[in-house]
Amino acid sequence: MNKQALAEHAAIRFLITFLLAVIGGIVFNVLHLPIPWMLGSMIFVFIGSKLFQSVKPLWPGYIRNTGMIIVGYTFGLSFTLSTLVQIKRQLPTMILMTLLLLLFCAIIAYLIAKATGIPYATVLTGSIPGGLSQIISLAEETKGIDLTIVTFLQISRLMMIVICIPILIFSPLFGIGEAHSVLPGNVAAPALTHGEPLFPILLVFAVLCTVCAVISERIKLPTPYLLAPLLVTALLHLSGVSAPELPVSWINASQLMIGSYVGLLLKPESLKNKFKMFFVAMISGLSLISGSFGLSILLRKLHGDSPATSLLSLAPGGMDQMGIIAHEVNGDISIVTSYQLFRILFILLLIPPLLKMLFRFMERTRGRG
Repeated sequence: MNKQALAEHAAIRFLITFLLAVIGGIVFNVLHLPIPWMLGSMIFVFIGSKLFQSVKPLWPGYIRNTGMIIVGYTFGLSFTLSTLVQIKRQLPTMILMTLLLLLFCAIIAYLIAKATGIPYATVLTGSIPGGLSQIISLAEETKGIDLTIVTFLQISRLMMIVICIPILIFSPLFGIGEAHSVLPGNVAAPALTHGEPLFPILLVFAVLCTVCAVISERIKLPTPYLLAPLLVTALLHLSGVSAPELPVSWINASQLMIGSYVGLLLKPESLKNKFKMFFVAMISGLSLISGSFGLSILLRKLHGDSPATSLLSLAPGGMDQMGIIAHEVNGDISIVTSYQLFRILFILLLIPPLLKMLFRFMERTRGRG
């Protein structure tokens, strides 16, 4: 096999990409950087795709979809009766806070779009405080959105949240003493093993989640490989079907599956003004953190929750990261989880059709002008 044929061989291209992803995850994990197996694999695959262009790194979409199914299953396990009780008790406030946060995002995105000339649809999608994988998947499915800018804005926000929220929580502003300490790099998914046997019940969940995800994709549901497993697992779990929690290694693997795929989507060379995009990301991220902090004060006045619980409930970060910080500061984990889960579901179920309606309206308005 000659050099060119070797570089074009799918198995070789995939193996090189896989090795880059694993090395990235290990390096980020050793350095205690946030979400190491997603961000590490994403960044190393991205760098490798630029350094080894003759090899053309390869990461099939079905592997990313497998990672999404694992994440959806894990999210579904978070639905418990106590979580539903919390959601029912504070449902009106959850709706209000979610709408206010999204309205704040829309206003900030509008101002940024006006100031920079970046299309509003792209800035708005990049500013939505959902999970990284969910929003990127949503952006892929929506026409007219610059996926590179959206990914850059979402990753920048995620990094700022993971670093800034622990600093805020453990600052004198919140009155948290030094008895607890959480380093941003240590914010990771909690251990998910409690001794339950994984098989054979896990095979049943795997088949159900996969089949429902494929069907959901056929009927054009948003982010089907995440949403369908989440709903199926949650419904079965709440109905009393025993669902085993996954080992941390499986969660890490799912992050690598998703991160490697995203790494190949990053195309910064298509960014016309890199300095401007860095500035936009900083403004967008800091604005979201400031908006969440302001809304947390209102939430605290409405329900009397602690400052840390209120901020972590509304912080536009990942549910697992915010839950771990809540545990470290003795916050109310069920409230934090409920708000984070509600916002995830709200964004997954309602934001895609609402965005499509908004973008169609904007196109008609421009056409009339």
